Amino acid sequence: MNVIDIPAIDTDPFNAANLEDPGTLQRVMREAGPIVHLTRYDVYAMARYEHVHSALVDWQGFCSSAGVGFSNFRKEEPWRPPSLLLEADPPHHDAPRAVLSKILGPRALRGLREQWFLAAQELVDQVLEEPEFDAVPALAEAFPLKVFPDAVGIPAEGRENLLPYGDHLFNSFGPPNELVAKGNPQAADLSAWVNAQCRREVLTPDGFGAAIWAAADRGDLLPEQAPLVVRSLLSAGVDTTVHGLAAVLYAFAGHPHQWRKLRNDPQLARVAFDEAVRWQSPVQFFFRTAEQDIEIGGVTVPEGKKILMFLGAANRDPRRWDRPDDFDLDRNPSGHVGLGMGLHQCVGQHVARLEAEAVLTALARRVQDITLVGQPQRHHNNTLRAFASLPVRVTHS
Repeated sequence: MNVIDIPAIDTDPFNAANLEDPGTLQRVMREAGPIVHLTRYDVYAMARYEHVHSALVDWQGFCSSAGVGFSNFRKEEPWRPPSLLLEADPPHHDAPRAVLSKILGPRALRGLREQWFLAAQELVDQVLEEPEFDAVPALAEAFPLKVFPDAVGIPAEGRENLLPYGDHLFNSFGPPNELVAKGNPQAADLSAWVNAQCRREVLTPDGFGAAIWAAADRGDLLPEQAPLVVRSLLSAGVDTTVHGLAAVLYAFAGHPHQWRKLRNDPQLARVAFDEAVRWQSPVQFFFRTAEQDIEIGGVTVPEGKKILMFLGAANRDPRRWDRPDDFDLDRNPSGHVGLGMGLHQCVGQHVARLEAEAVLTALARRVQDITLVGQPQRHHNNTLRAFASLPVRVTHS
């Protein structure tokens, strides 16, 4: 089998219909074959779990340093300096990754656990003063926008810029469509604000950001790398958690029997978050670039070609998951690719899980039932599967 035998599909994964409801396209892509040629953009794509997982862990063959979006950094200038983690491969990736892995690791986060659980309880108590509310701004956005920037050590003023900045960043990983065009006018100002928060003198002395600068002082990072590593926290540490929290709240609002399981056993909170990330895949896509001619399922992808990985499709692949379209707390969701895999796997995953555990534990303590009271509204993004609104009603003690 050779390149001309690759199934060709003329569709746009980034159009409004597919962003609103990606399920049909995901099934088409999985059934078409191990690798598909998306003729509209002249890129290759994979949607089966086996091949997506393999590509994610093979950084030598499927590189990130040419960009994890549609644009190829070896042929065009990126709109901002590339991420030292997401858009770099070893050896350039190694030192920043090692520094952040230590700062954001489970041992380091133990000191935040009690503080974040208290903050979650305070927020939940406040939100539950009304029986109906929009869970996106009230919980999914409010909690990460409070505790994570506090932990990084940036000032309170201006945090409203974090979500639009992240939204444009994740849009920019897709093709230059209307979603990118909509964010372009504000991109320079948002990027300048984020960059300003990464300076040593702006950060509190006891946060993640200060710890990154301290690593540079020790020689673990180059001084010029420190602000870019802080920027990585502010770029990828908010939106993904927000949409992961929204996903798990949406899951429970539609699955009351699963909510009862969590109430009976709050230790399931982390399982619930990972199952929701598998089920909804807040990060739907990432690109890689073929470092050489690569054979995938008997098909050769030429060197230098972009390859679009359908993370959401892989996370619902029936070849890997039993009843993949069900949200089920009896499932072991470990192995999902919703947080990446391999050496580029989300370095902040422990932070996201702790935030979700804090919110879900606080809710489970008080909320007996959570139901939808209106049609959830999606927020379209070229990379993220997000909610704009999630109206719910709760009964609580």
